Amino acid sequence: MNIQWYPGHMTKAKRMMQENIKLIDIVIELIDARIPFSSKNPDIDELAKNKYRLLLLNKSDLADDTVTSKWEEYYKAKGFFVAKINARLGNGMKGIDAIVQEACKEKIERDRKRGIINRPIRAMIVGIPNVGKSTFINSYARKACTKVGNKPGVTKGKQWIKLGKNIELLDTPGILWPKFDDEQVGLRLGFIGSINDEILNTTDIACELIKFIHDNYCNTLTERYNIVENEDAADQLSAIAEKRACIKKGGELDLDKAASLVLDDFRSGKLGRISLECPDER
Repeated sequence: MNIQWYPGHMTKAKRMMQENIKLIDIVIELIDARIPFSSKNPDIDELAKNKYRLLLLNKSDLADDTVTSKWEEYYKAKGFFVAKINARLGNGMKGIDAIVQEACKEKIERDRKRGIINRPIRAMIVGIPNVGKSTFINSYARKACTKVGNKPGVTKGKQWIKLGKNIELLDTPGILWPKFDDEQVGLRLGFIGSINDEILNTTDIACELIKFIHDNYCNTLTERYNIVENEDAADQLSAIAEKRACIKKGGELDLDKAASLVLDDFRSGKLGRISLECPDER
């Protein structure tokens, strides 16, 4: 299943980032803790070279904690500052100021030697669509600064946000990259809702997710939907449709409705803490 999605506004958003990067001290990139590799935009590495880098593994409450810890060490070994957070509930947010100060300590010291005191650190917030940037900013600022939504494309333009005297944040729209070389990357982005559902075949996507969960988190589907698990994902989706009364007029199973149910349950954490990729595979 070869999924590609790069709407025109992302080209404009990337150009805006390139124009503003010279103003920035540190790039704070949010990635989804369930897919820390597939949700990390490779274009950001080129954009943010020579800048301090902080990676935030957001939605860590939805991911397998053992796997997330491995990803944390994986990215630290590559030179990133890294933290696990759940921006929606505020978990891990209190330590971010200290990490930003630590990451930028050389810059702060250079300013001090030049007689520049208390100049705010300027941070650019980046990430793919629907990774939780707006929720993170509102939690970090402790007030509603940006519009929040559970679908990609809520943030449309740049926005500067002051956090006291120490930090200024530049919010940016979520962007993907023009082509996914690995079709599994597109699939995983579809699972978590970073690609517009309207361009996806939700039934096929749900079957792929069901297969992964059966293979890696056995009995999860049984516990949630009270079905007998087997290797046939399409059969499993039909069983879920029957159990959850996803029925069209005339008595036919509504597989599209059942597929949306499975995807919603996964995205909201109702299927438990699931990680879709592991650093051992890199």
